[in-house]
Amino acid sequence: MRVLIGRMWMRVLAGVALSCAALTACDRPAPPPRIAAAADLRLALTEIAAAFERDTGRKVDLLFGSSGNFYRQLQQGAPFAMFLSADEEYVLDLAKAGRTTDQGRLYAVGRLALIAPKASPLKVDEGLEGLRKALARGDIRRFAIANPDHAPYGRRAREALEQAGLWQPLEPHLVLGENVSQALQFAIDGGAQGGIIAWSLVQDPALGARADFALIPAELHAPLRQRMVLMRSADETARRFYAYIDQPPARAILDRHGFALPSAAN
Repeated sequence: MRVLIGRMWMRVLAGVALSCAALTACDRPAPPPRIAAAADLRLALTEIAAAFERDTGRKVDLLFGSSGNFYRQLQQGAPFAMFLSADEEYVLDLAKAGRTTDQGRLYAVGRLALIAPKASPLKVDEGLEGLRKALARGDIRRFAIANPDHAPYGRRAREALEQAGLWQPLEPHLVLGENVSQALQFAIDGGAQGGIIAWSLVQDPALGARADFALIPAELHAPLRQRMVLMRSADETARRFYAYIDQPPARAILDRHGFALPSAAN
């Protein structure tokens, strides 16, 4: 009898322990959704996420990198709830493959910037004439851009240089960043004489004391149409964040960081 009662108590205690564990798991808040974002959004989206948290009390986990690398990860089922790409074709391809909720929305159009450290012999200008002259003088030993193989800003940088007739003489001097944010670091801290990066990244006030920069004409390259989309695993917080980016507070931040804003029809 004592053995039977002991076994019954063991079962009761085990049931209580399982119930407590289940309640603890239920009480534990869900982790913030992981958001894959193009590196050119590092300043703007960080600010938008902070505003979103203030307005809603909800957090998101931002990860920045090259759009092409995120695209390949998402093709393989990476656990991101949302993707903000610097090239809309990556989003449209994921939608065709059935990995997203829809085709997403255009959220911004990016621009390119020529940048050079203050001590560089490269004099920046919109028409890239300073770069042409620095190359002719032999002053350019290293020049940074994002890797054109998987970074949209790298592809557009190559297009701009090709249009200006500078790609061939500059190619032996190129230093390729994994993404446009790393290209910025190479351009100002990596011993380079300059680089082509995202205009949105030169809006950092601290950068003005260290480097000179100029907006590259949009006519020199194809548009940087940037599209965002929800993945099928998106939770309520991710859906709210997606909607928030189309709201006036977020659009004002994107505008202030140098992005062109699409109309709601896009």
